[in-house]
Amino acid sequence: MKKILLLSDTHSFIDDQILKFVKQADEVWHAGDIGDLNVTDTIQKHKPLRAVYGNIDDKDARAEFPLDNKFTVEGVSVWITHIGGYPNAYKPRIKEEFKSNIPKLFICGHSHILKVQYDEKFKLLHLNPGAAGKHGFHKIRTMLRFELDNGAVKKLEVIELAHR
Repeated sequence: MKKILLLSDTHSFIDDQILKFVKQADEVWHAGDIGDLNVTDTIQKHKPLRAVYGNIDDKDARAEFPLDNKFTVEGVSVWITHIGGYPNAYKPRIKEEFKSNIPKLFICGHSHILKVQYDEKFKLLHLNPGAAGKHGFHKIRTMLRFELDNGAVKKLEVIELAHR
């Protein structure tokens, strides 16, 4: 069993509120728009990190993190990317990949809109943790946490941080 903290769109911002939840997780996943790599460096001082770069990330972030991060944890296949779309509105490159490789858990960032949705067509769970940073139109900073255990996603929780 692994406890996962999922965040996105930090846009160079990290604070003690975020770090409190980082310390409670077994792994932290970041779905892009990291901003300053101080964010990921700080997280990595506490926990293992899996991340992707986003559209605002510079060449340093793009050199350190991939566009897509695909892996399996506790029997759950995962695909993290920053811009992927949503059920019934996936980006063309995502739809093309789904023809041959469908994960159990598909994670995106970018929109700053927290979304948890089961995709009946592809039989996958789509997650977008919203935005943990202060930059953007969102009013409340959000993240998700959950457990992966024996092929299942369990104890999924929305974390609402301070207003931005």
